[in-house]
Amino acid sequence: MADYILEEKDSFTVIGLGTELKSDYTDYAGVAREKSDFWQEVSQDGRLDTLKGMAANDYIFAVNEAVNNKMMHYAGVMAKESASVPEEARVIQFPKGKYLVVKGEGQTAEEMKNTVTGIAFGQVLPEAQDFAYVGGPNTTVETGQQNGKVYGEMWIPVVEK
Repeated sequence: MADYILEEKDSFTVIGLGTELKSDYTDYAGVAREKSDFWQEVSQDGRLDTLKGMAANDYIFAVNEAVNNKMMHYAGVMAKESASVPEEARVIQFPKGKYLVVKGEGQTAEEMKNTVTGIAFGQVLPEAQDFAYVGGPNTTVETGQQNGKVYGEMWIPVVEK
């Protein structure tokens, strides 16, 4: 089984700019293309930089969440206590509790996100005996860059079986 840890996390809030993913959730190429296009857009038009100014740390979050039967994807930051939320943004609450954490790296942020997501949903969760993902927001977190690589983690809230 892939390397992972279960970690207790305090609740936290992400301020995110979102897009609805129109591809079927089993169309991995379509979903990946939509996410990539969205990240390129928010990076180029300055909205991601605006969010970074509201951040409590340097982490960049890519959040997936089902909202009103729609598959949503968000670019976000961990909110400062005093942050005022832009009108087009969503405040995403992550609960206190146990999280599956999968660490990874890539040549780009997109590659890192795809790697940790694939390990978490393709290997760890299907093989897990003692815990399960029962829904709610999950996120990849870009934690840093070093020697030309992007480092990060996948955080998925889980419950004991």
